[in-house]
Amino acid sequence: MLTLIEHTSDHTHISPHHAGVLKSRWKSELENPMVKKILVVDDEERLVSLVKAYLEQEGYRVATARDGREALIVARAEKPDLIILDIMMPEMDGYEFMRLHHREENTPIILLTAKVDNDDKVVGLELGADDYVTKPFRPRELLARVRAVLRRAGETEPTAETLRYADITLDRESHSVKVGESFVNLTPSEFDLLAVLMSTPGRVFSRLDLLDHIQGVAYGGYERTIDVHIKNLRSKIEPDPRSPRYIETIYGVGYRFTRE
Repeated sequence: MLTLIEHTSDHTHISPHHAGVLKSRWKSELENPMVKKILVVDDEERLVSLVKAYLEQEGYRVATARDGREALIVARAEKPDLIILDIMMPEMDGYEFMRLHHREENTPIILLTAKVDNDDKVVGLELGADDYVTKPFRPRELLARVRAVLRRAGETEPTAETLRYADITLDRESHSVKVGESFVNLTPSEFDLLAVLMSTPGRVFSRLDLLDHIQGVAYGGYERTIDVHIKNLRSKIEPDPRSPRYIETIYGVGYRFTRE
């Protein structure tokens, strides 16, 4: 069988044949650059076909890959707006893909996981995933999460708004955050969480409240997702994440952005 991926020391190399396949496969997408493109990465062909069919029915363009190595190649060539990523795959798993991909791009990622251990999901979130869906899943739930993550990616905020507190500046229009004079790179989920908290200093938000704000839906059992995003957010904006100055934990309730 013809191999499209050649292995090198930097993990991936695109062969001339593979380049031709990618060019012909996605040439039509240049005709409508406004359509969102989603990369689905999973070694289960039946699942990929099902997810691809549902997404295309909703008007998205879909690229696919069978493992992390191929996904790196496709992601570099196609620049997807969102990646739906399996964790357990041959050749290169989802965790390693995220480590390598996030060196180059900050594409939003939804994890697909058959694992039931919460620690495995936490690892994915700590590596920069925005959300996760546990297999087996309902297609409508996945579609709702796709819409929510794309919305959080920040292309279409209805009004320009700048939030400031101490040395933190959040600009909705440019979807950027500065701490002092330095820009910090936040995932869409982290940005949306910070915007919600900064918009009402002193208000305590429960985990389900925050899930509802950033996803548009709040599924019970996903509350720990918020804890991981808050941990990552603190590591990027707090002078000392172990003793937070801005984002306070209200034990037994949730989180709030401190008042001046």
